[in-house]
Amino acid sequence: MAMQVELVSPEAIVWSGEANMVIARTLEGDAAFMEGHIPMIGALATGVVRVIADGEPERQIAVHSGFVEVTPTDGGATKVAVLSDMAELAEDVDLSRAQGAKDRAEEALRADADDEVASAALRRAEVRILVAEAATKR
Repeated sequence: MAMQVELVSPEAIVWSGEANMVIARTLEGDAAFMEGHIPMIGALATGVVRVIADGEPERQIAVHSGFVEVTPTDGGATKVAVLSDMAELAEDVDLSRAQGAKDRAEEALRADADDEVASAALRRAEVRILVAEAATKR
């Protein structure tokens, strides 16, 4: 049985559909959600959310913090909502822009290895590059 899945950013519903499994990076580590998962709310780390559905290629989404919520629906099925500050589907990532952001962050870190803003920017750029490259390999 498939779950209802929604990935939402402040700008839009990034993706909505059915899936058999959702894998997300929380602050405590990677978590996989399947039909029947207990209700929960978890804080997301910057990382890749993977959505797996029968008969479809795995969908990867770059997510930059937020929350994941697992709840039962009125019909008893499971719903997974990913609420993120920023989320991008792999096919929407501008690879050259992401590479430019990575280069700028690395340059800032060479000047100041303790620059937390640059460290966060580097992680975001690396995640965007990772999902974009995965999309080109399909």
